[in-house]
Amino acid sequence: MQLELLNEQGQAASKVDVPETVFDRQYNEALVHQIVVAYQANARQGTRAQKDREQVRHSTKKPFKQKGTGNARAGMTSSPLWRGGGRIFPNLPDENFTQKINKKMYRAGMASILSQLAREGRLAVVDSLKLDSPKTKVLADKFKAMNLQSVMVIADEVDENLYLASRNLKNVFVVEPRYADPVSLVHFKKVLVTKGAIDKLKEMFA
Repeated sequence: MQLELLNEQGQAASKVDVPETVFDRQYNEALVHQIVVAYQANARQGTRAQKDREQVRHSTKKPFKQKGTGNARAGMTSSPLWRGGGRIFPNLPDENFTQKINKKMYRAGMASILSQLAREGRLAVVDSLKLDSPKTKVLADKFKAMNLQSVMVIADEVDENLYLASRNLKNVFVVEPRYADPVSLVHFKKVLVTKGAIDKLKEMFA
C-alpha cells in the first residue's frame, strides 16, 4: 500500500510504501468505539464524593409528631427522601472507572483507526519534522504553509526544539509513536506520520 508523501508546501510530492497490516485494515467501528471509551474512562479520576445520611449535617430531632399531621411519618431530616438529606448510594473518592482492553484488541483498534484515516485522506507522510530552534512561530508558519489548521504529528523522535515549539500551539499535537492514543487520532483533522515512525507503528500495531 502507498500513501502520499507531502512536501513543505503540503502538496503530494510522491508516494511512499507503508505496511498494509497497519494502514489497510478493515474498519471495525464497534472495536474503535470500545477502545476510545476505555481510554477516556481510564483517564478519569475518582475525586468526586457525596455524603450518605450519616455524614450530612442534620439534627436528630424528629421534624414533626408521628400522627395527626397528614404527612408521611419522618424520623429525622437526614433521610434521602428529604431535601438536603444523604444519598442512598453516594459517589466515593475511591471509585474505580477503569476498563480493561487486552493488547490484541488495542493493536487491532489502533490499526483500524489508522487505516480509516488513510482511506479518508486524513493521514499523510512527511520525510521528517526538524527545527533549528525552539520557535513556535517557525513551526506555526510551517503548518500554515502546508495549509494545516488541526494536525497531529507522529514523529519517530521528538527533540527539545520540536517539543518546545509545538506545546503552545492550540490545534497541534506532536508525539512519538508509543504515545499515540485513539482519542487524539479521531479528534484531529489531519495526521502526519514521519517516515521514521512508520516502522515503529508497524512494530507496535501490526
